Amino acid sequence: MAATPGSEAQRIAQLDQSALCNWFAALDPSHLGRISHDWTFWARGDQHPPKGEWRTWFVMAGRGFGKTRMAAEYVRSAAEADGSLRIALVAATLHEARSVMVEGESGLLAIAPAEQRPTWEPSLKRLAWPNGAIAKIYAASEPEALRGPEHHLAWADEIAKWEKGVDAWDNLMMTMRLGEEPRIVATTTPRAVPLVRRLLKEQGVTISRGAMAANRAHLPDSFVNSMHDVYGKARLGRQELLGEFLEDAEDALWTRGLIERCRVSPSRTREGLGEGFSCFSGPPPAPPVHGRGGFTRIVIGVDPPASKGGDACGIVVVGKGSDGNAYVLADHSVKGCSPDGWARAVAAAALAWNADRVVAEANNGGDMVISTLQAADVTMPVKKVSASSGKVARAEPVAALYEAGKAFHAGAFPELEDELCGLISGGGYEGPGRSPDRADALVWAMSELMLGKRVNEPRVRIL
Repeated sequence: MAATPGSEAQRIAQLDQSALCNWFAALDPSHLGRISHDWTFWARGDQHPPKGEWRTWFVMAGRGFGKTRMAAEYVRSAAEADGSLRIALVAATLHEARSVMVEGESGLLAIAPAEQRPTWEPSLKRLAWPNGAIAKIYAASEPEALRGPEHHLAWADEIAKWEKGVDAWDNLMMTMRLGEEPRIVATTTPRAVPLVRRLLKEQGVTISRGAMAANRAHLPDSFVNSMHDVYGKARLGRQELLGEFLEDAEDALWTRGLIERCRVSPSRTREGLGEGFSCFSGPPPAPPVHGRGGFTRIVIGVDPPASKGGDACGIVVVGKGSDGNAYVLADHSVKGCSPDGWARAVAAAALAWNADRVVAEANNGGDMVISTLQAADVTMPVKKVSASSGKVARAEPVAALYEAGKAFHAGAFPELEDELCGLISGGGYEGPGRSPDRADALVWAMSELMLGKRVNEPRVRIL
């Protein structure tokens, strides 16, 4: 494989003293003061925009490659050159759009020279450059917000994280109707989600790939060494560090294809199971309590963290429909919380979904897990379950429910689905994080609804 062309800065740094003096002597003094913001000087060869005609520049590379900086510099260059531009900045959430794309270390405010720095107007969700160019931030979680606006240019960040990826992308594409050559720069660490698969095959998409190692000179040694030690030989490392697009792990209990076959839209589920059903993601909303719709039972599976501030607390809501099938309704998992914090998150989800049972693993902490939940005002029955077998062994019968067409996802749950696809038949785990906490919570809830003893549910008796 050919080496990636280095930056002009790297070339200059390798000159001997005589050549370096000659370079400085030939340099325009006025340019020297601007060189810290001259991206053409600092960018590697693989960070420049592609040549030729393209509508979408899809940068799919490992973490630490420099995706954010190269996209931000492309947007900055275009905005500074044309004050008439209208630009869309789209991230998974508004918070991420602001904290990464606008205010981040490599965001649009940080990379701009003082005299050309845009003004950030949080109340209007927009950046305004001195020459008149304007960029507005949008959340992919709210695709309907992209109906109406028109843009010359867009930057779509971490598209593999977008919960409503295809819907958000389609709405964004329909806003790209200003100017003669509207363009989108899309950046992401690869994950086998529908939107990424689609862009890899779509016409008019130019793809740039790369690994973390390409940006080695700008990363701390401790970080690089740690990443290689922990993930260097793992499947997750190939995806997250090398930027490889990996469909499915060999012998995975769940595959992306299986999950897609078992996905239904929340609106369709409402129509099929009753108007009372409502599907939401993120923190549980405040009361009023959701109606039960056509669900005979709603259970919340909980996989508590083993230590404070350690792994996530898996909190997954599953309902059993009047059709006898199970539906994943929400993933309210939290990370870095105290026992009181995650217990309150469980209580809020239970109240919001009008759940009739919380099923919590109690291997770590035993009765203390139950008492912690009860102290957080969980008033419905809390069932303590203990793991007598490994996570994968417990998950196998649940995966079989998906294969049999008896378990569905009402919407998309990217982090949960990544963990499910990391569970390997035979006992391994090759997904994100140290432990499949969300997946384990789902398994407990599904097992309670579909694999346990029958409980009293509404039935019709025919005489």
